[in-house]
Amino acid sequence: MSTRDDPLTFGVLSTAGIARDAVIPAIAASDHAVGAVASRDPDRAAAFAEAQSIPRNYGSYEALLDDGGLDAVYVPLPNGLHAEWTTRAADAGFHVLCEKPLAVDAAEAREVTERCEDRGVTLMEGFMYRYHPRTERVLELVERELDDVRTVTSTFRFPLYGRPDDVRLDPALAGGSLMDVGCYPVSLARTVLGEPERAYAHASDTRDAGVDTELAGVLEYADGRSARVASGFDTQLVQRYRIDATNGWIEVERAFDAPADEPVELTYEVDGRRGVETFDPVDQYRLQVEHFADRIADGTAPLTDGAEAIANMRVVDALAESAAEGGAVDVS
Repeated sequence: MSTRDDPLTFGVLSTAGIARDAVIPAIAASDHAVGAVASRDPDRAAAFAEAQSIPRNYGSYEALLDDGGLDAVYVPLPNGLHAEWTTRAADAGFHVLCEKPLAVDAAEAREVTERCEDRGVTLMEGFMYRYHPRTERVLELVERELDDVRTVTSTFRFPLYGRPDDVRLDPALAGGSLMDVGCYPVSLARTVLGEPERAYAHASDTRDAGVDTELAGVLEYADGRSARVASGFDTQLVQRYRIDATNGWIEVERAFDAPADEPVELTYEVDGRRGVETFDPVDQYRLQVEHFADRIADGTAPLTDGAEAIANMRVVDALAESAAEGGAVDVS
């Protein structure tokens, strides 16, 4: 087992934009390093490696998994490929940081999680917002200051126009706004309120793509609490949430993909006392990478581990089923 002083060397399966723009720079800014990148296009892999100063590149994902100089694999592939390549990386003995969602549904997420457990590797799902100090502070306020939280309202939408071949519009790759960005509001609602009993959703496919491009859902709890979640590709960027309790509320803007180079805020009112807290710029992707490395070192489960991925996908599954079939669906 590695120790906290041992840096990790990552392999990256794909030249995806999130790898280029967020996670590879985050790894480079930490004590860890990217040792290799793979693409199904050898020329793309070589050009990407040169641009990102990555020492080795491969023209297939299989070849990267044969690289004995790596400790962990980062999987930023399209949603429909997450489970396959997380499993194959685990079979090769690598710890895995996989982008959200871990799998196409809860059953597949459970299979992947069990395989990683069998192989003795650490598995972490990349919900980077959970590692931001602002999120930690929100949860502290919920726990210590708010009495009886009754509702959570959370939205993540952005404009996806002029890219008809985008993988997020491909049903074969588990596209759609719920899978791509709706999983964040679901995660936030569950983190605050726990596991819902039932879900109801309405969705639209405004591109005739075979996936939802707009979705609005309600999560119901046995004691009358509720959450409202929304996602979409058809409006301008909005990512926010509000938590309402009997004695106050918390509001957060730029809630999930928080900028690394600007301060961010949360606003609250508790027992008539209103406040604004400001947080210095921080790279939540770097904090995510460092959490992953620490959990590998100490052998404990990450905050966003396989069990968390399974639980989140149960709710996503129920919302998707409700949107497709109509009516409320039990979360099971």
